Amino acid sequence: MIYSEKKALVCGMGRSGIYAARLLLAHGAQVTLSELAQNPVVDADLLADERVNTHFGANPDDIIDEHQLVVLSPGIATDLPFVEIARSRNIPILSEIELASRHCVAPIIAITGTNGKTTVCTLVGKIMSEAFAGSMLAGNIGIAFSSIAEKIDKSAWVVAEISSFQLETIIDFKPKISAVLNITPDHLNRHKTMENYISAKERIFENQDENDFCVLNYDNQYCNAMVAKMPAKVIFFSKMPLDEGVFIDDDWIRVVWNGIDERVVSLEDIGSHNVENIMAAVAICIAAGVPMVIISKEIRNFKAVEHRVEFVRDLRGVSYYNDSKATNVDSALNAINVISALGRPIVLIAGGQDKKLDFGDLVKVFPNRVKSVIVLGEVAEEIIHTCKAYNYHNYELVTTLKDAVELATTRAVFGDAVLLSPACASQDMFDNYEQRGRIFKDFVNELQ
Repeated sequence: MIYSEKKALVCGMGRSGIYAARLLLAHGAQVTLSELAQNPVVDADLLADERVNTHFGANPDDIIDEHQLVVLSPGIATDLPFVEIARSRNIPILSEIELASRHCVAPIIAITGTNGKTTVCTLVGKIMSEAFAGSMLAGNIGIAFSSIAEKIDKSAWVVAEISSFQLETIIDFKPKISAVLNITPDHLNRHKTMENYISAKERIFENQDENDFCVLNYDNQYCNAMVAKMPAKVIFFSKMPLDEGVFIDDDWIRVVWNGIDERVVSLEDIGSHNVENIMAAVAICIAAGVPMVIISKEIRNFKAVEHRVEFVRDLRGVSYYNDSKATNVDSALNAINVISALGRPIVLIAGGQDKKLDFGDLVKVFPNRVKSVIVLGEVAEEIIHTCKAYNYHNYELVTTLKDAVELATTRAVFGDAVLLSPACASQDMFDNYEQRGRIFKDFVNELQ
């Protein structure tokens, strides 16, 4: 698409919106910046550009007809009236990743799933950077794709973390390698139904063909069912033995694929809680042609991602863990399983923004693993209601994260673990899960 002299509406002044605007301006577009907030934080040099207009403090319903292109940030729902108006006028609606991919000559690895995306992207990014100099991370991992799209050579790779929100408005986005790590209920406040959520995730491979690859979780029923719709070559990963793919064999991760039959790394070297993420990363990297010696070395050197079952400190025999990235039930269950495997009773801190999730599967494991739960945030009453329904009564309600940390400290005794694993998004109280996790760590490190 040629943007010269075209009027583009960029909605949402987060990181992706700002860099989408910059990319459009670099290609000659006139840009209107739109944001619901009255005074969003926008770089002064961007606002000073004579080709930039602003529309702050309201949705842009009344200015849609002035534009030939709309770029939506992922946080903006696609069923808002101004989006419907754009559709009715046949005005193209693009996600930021769609826009960026049109200006990127490097092959793309696109990774989605309910849980594990950041860990897998980080590990794959390290492996690809070692194998292909100049490879870069982008996407939902916190680096706008538009910020690096034109900086990367075709001999390198882009490793992009892609959310369901970003996939809703793709058009031609076509990764060379895609991956769907797992599917469990999440974001139902946005997608309304599991069917809609799964359909959004499936868009990651809709433009691929037989020359491309898609990595799927064999053990996840929703991922397994995607094979019937798959245009690309599938590489499975599984905790069970497979005839072909990446799987567990005699406490090793083993690859049997395309003439390769090798053990990659032993489970003893990596720990049990990251096995699925590491298998997915192996599958992605063998599809990209990375030598096994590089894959094995980088896996052994890999350090855990911040905010994912991250050890913070030990105080008087109590271990504190930051799992702020657990923004859904399945992710919180994984963290509880990991800490329980260490033989530590858990004082759990949970709660946050309402995503219309069912907390039943989480509360069911409390009697044997969670000695008490401290709840806060928008869904606190819903979690308490679920606790009562499952006859679990060791819960307490607080109003702030600082209160939760202080109360947890009084409830935990020598040998216990205090685990922040909210099972909810953070935006009811914080900017994002990173801010929530760092504030939790600050509170923990201040304890005397």
